[in-house]
Amino acid sequence: MDEVRAQAAEHGERHSDGLATRLNWLRAAVLGANDGVVSTAGLVVGVAGATSARAVILTAGLAGMFAGSLAMASGEYVSVSSQRDSEQALLALERRELAEAAPAELVELAGLYEAKGLTPDLARQVAEQLTSHDALAAHAEAELGIDPEQLANPWHAAGASFVSFTVGALLPLLAITLAPASVRVVVTIVAVLAALVATGAASATLGRAPRGRAVLRNVIGGAIAMGVTYGIGKLIGTTGM
Repeated sequence: MDEVRAQAAEHGERHSDGLATRLNWLRAAVLGANDGVVSTAGLVVGVAGATSARAVILTAGLAGMFAGSLAMASGEYVSVSSQRDSEQALLALERRELAEAAPAELVELAGLYEAKGLTPDLARQVAEQLTSHDALAAHAEAELGIDPEQLANPWHAAGASFVSFTVGALLPLLAITLAPASVRVVVTIVAVLAALVATGAASATLGRAPRGRAVLRNVIGGAIAMGVTYGIGKLIGTTGM
């Protein structure tokens, strides 16, 4: 029975880790879209404060959207590449330790399972069985929290960041270019604030945080960004700088 419980616990931990990874990626996508909404909205509203020329606003919005998307993608690529390099270095070290000091590594692995609540005998049995099945995977997961088969892919991360930012940026860009000139700023502000309510609620739900507070922060931050950039645009448009 104890062995069954240990196997069930191990199985549950793997599924929990996989779910946590998927939720982290989904939350990152939501936050990327949120960044696209806020940054592009601030840009186009600011330009709209300085000029009513639709072509100018559209050009500035497109430039901002692609610049932001590429910046997000490149930043995510560099960040995840660094993480992957670190993980691969740790795995290489673990392989060397397993090759040079397998008995000591087995004792260390058993100690980790014992620290989780298994009896010394059962911890030793679990460590031996997992090591015989896949020594590197067993030690990497228990000691480092790394699954050698699930290393982060920098290209996937960069692509996801590019797409999520672009999707978010399209909302204020379409709102301000398709709406009539007399109400384009109002329509854009309303559309953006509605989107910020949605992304704030989504990110809070995924992070298991209070939604009301997250939504309020998101809306206030976006409103301030648009207000400041619109004021700057109006000032520049009025002074003719």
